[in-house]
Amino acid sequence: MTSTTASASLPIRSSAVEGVANADLAATILRVSMGILFLAHAWLKLVIFTPAGTVGFFESLGFPGVLAYLVIAAELFGGIALLLGIATRWVSLALVPVLLGSIYAPHGAAGFFFSNEGGGWEFPAFWAVALIVQALLGDGIYTLQRKRS
Repeated sequence: MTSTTASASLPIRSSAVEGVANADLAATILRVSMGILFLAHAWLKLVIFTPAGTVGFFESLGFPGVLAYLVIAAELFGGIALLLGIATRWVSLALVPVLLGSIYAPHGAAGFFFSNEGGGWEFPAFWAVALIVQALLGDGIYTLQRKRS
């Protein structure tokens, strides 16, 4: 049976992305990739550096220790929201200051290239731009949040 002979109410799809606009697929790939990256960074701060170690690092940079907990929470919950496609535009914009803060300290002093000792600000700057692009693109497909018509 082909899609031309199938009932109009039950179309047959030959692939998971058939009929999906490239922009929607691109938005999904970008959203899921950034969600995974934010979760990886939260995991790093929780498991490898530990919250206390992260607080100490933030304080060594001159930031209040409580900011470390806010960044961990933003990365954790923001990563989950992006992965699931919940409030994608708002979450993307809310995470931009986290990346700008990482450019300000510690990466800004290391120069532009991320391969520099201490990691430069090249990667966080690109990631901040990608978040803005995500906010402009929207959710994409495969989200838990229902799209409004």
